[in-house]
Amino acid sequence: MASQDWFEKDFYRVLGVDKSVSSADLKKAYRRLARQYHPDSHPGDTASEARFKEISEAYSVLSDADQRREYDQIRAMGSGARFTSGGPGQGGGFEDVFGGMFGAGGAGGRGRSGRGAGFEDLLGGMFGGPAAGGFGQTSGGFRGFGGPTPGRDVTASATIDFVTATQGDTIRIQGADGKPISARIPAGVADGQKIKLRGRGEPSPDGGTAGDLVLSLTVAKHPVFERDGLNLRLNVPVTFAEAALGATIEVPTLLGDPVRLKVAAGTSSGRVLRVKGRGVTTTKGTGDLLARIEVAVPSHLSAAQKEAIERFTAASGDENPRDDLLAKARG
Repeated sequence: MASQDWFEKDFYRVLGVDKSVSSADLKKAYRRLARQYHPDSHPGDTASEARFKEISEAYSVLSDADQRREYDQIRAMGSGARFTSGGPGQGGGFEDVFGGMFGAGGAGGRGRSGRGAGFEDLLGGMFGGPAAGGFGQTSGGFRGFGGPTPGRDVTASATIDFVTATQGDTIRIQGADGKPISARIPAGVADGQKIKLRGRGEPSPDGGTAGDLVLSLTVAKHPVFERDGLNLRLNVPVTFAEAALGATIEVPTLLGDPVRLKVAAGTSSGRVLRVKGRGVTTTKGTGDLLARIEVAVPSHLSAAQKEAIERFTAASGDENPRDDLLAKARG
């Protein structure tokens, strides 16, 4: 774009914003107008295409801090000045005004190629004109005006079951356009974790890359298992006799068949038995299954059971399992 055009074009008016507009509000105004007048939305409409080019041109200048500063300076210098073609013998032309300001020799001054210094010659030296790569068209965007704007990221949420979270799977969710899309859930995701689906957000208003979809996951609780890093934990009830005398019991696993565990004689509640390699498998490794023993106390006793326990208590004498606890508390 020739820099002389900046005197004639009010880019702020084109975008419908005030001169003090912030960068964020400038971008919002541009995106709104770009979506409204994008050629893809108006095929064959030359008026919309011209309006879109005007919007893109304005944004490409005002969105660049350096160009916006230069544009404001040039517009300020031109306020109140009249510029004519400055024909032979006529003063007041464009070159006359800036020739007097910058010593270009006025109407009689000679610039490059023996001609009067033009706008590009004068301001090009100040700000880096086309010869220095200053006011030439920027690359990218629609037909060379401004860089394309990436589409906005969008957020979504999904609730997945415990097995899907630990093993991984592909689920279907609603995309930014309301259409269902597939989302791959990696093995081992945790409750509250977010995964990013690249290019599944809002499309760019001017042909750039689409935004991303950020998916926040909620993992439903399992009735038996719970996560502890890569390990899986569960509580395993045993009878008093199994805990006291020892036993071999079956313990469930998340997806496979139950495994057999040996409970040693004299096992108390709270003891944890480990089954190697039966936890969560991810790229970071494989966890274990941790079975916490809980001695189950019957809520109802038959007469025979009560009598047997009373005999056991009598045979135990004055044994008190809290003696050591009381001694430690006394110091």
